[in-house]
Amino acid sequence: MLPDKNGKKTDTSRDDIAPGAPAMQKKKKESAKERIIDKAWQLFRAKGYLETTIEDIISESGTSRGTFYRYFNSKDSLLSSLSTLFDDNYRHLMEKMDPELDSVDKLISLCCDCHKMISERVDTELLAFLYSSQVMPKGDKHLLDKNRYYYRITQKIIEEGQRRGEIIDTLSSYDLAHYYIMCERAIIYDFCISSDEYDLVDYTNQTIPLLMAGIRVTRPS
Repeated sequence: MLPDKNGKKTDTSRDDIAPGAPAMQKKKKESAKERIIDKAWQLFRAKGYLETTIEDIISESGTSRGTFYRYFNSKDSLLSSLSTLFDDNYRHLMEKMDPELDSVDKLISLCCDCHKMISERVDTELLAFLYSSQVMPKGDKHLLDKNRYYYRITQKIIEEGQRRGEIIDTLSSYDLAHYYIMCERAIIYDFCISSDEYDLVDYTNQTIPLLMAGIRVTRPS
């Protein structure tokens, strides 16, 4: 039990698992963290980052103060969870993805669906701030972490495409993954600096197939 700001102790037992079930305990802990992240970003978009309180996040996520502070030191520390939000979405999309789909079309689908999620769940001003923070000399480069699921699945899809003869092999899978990621970031960057002048989803649906055409193997008609 942890004291809140008024000195009152808060029971966190509803987020605990009985001993003897480590796998279930890990799953529930991950679920609690995921709920906090998911609801926090929903609130940031609906109410604004400054107007959203930790109490709002705890209430919406159905957790407790003890659980919140187990994973996050403050509301500010939640900002670095944007990469987690993205990667969870990529995992969900890959689980639904047809494994026989053309590899280039997999990349296009991932980009379009992720940008749809961003347009629905992430505040544009906050997104612009977080992307700009990644170019600063100091600070948490969470979006640039090469160990992220995003980087690994992108290169895996490209390697698959090269084996299938669907993606060019004149460049390495690493270089092509870098190209894809650069294209995706370019769309987001342009969207952020354009101050919502256009719809992100429509723009991505129009541009990412053109940008990916260069890596697709052209088959004889």
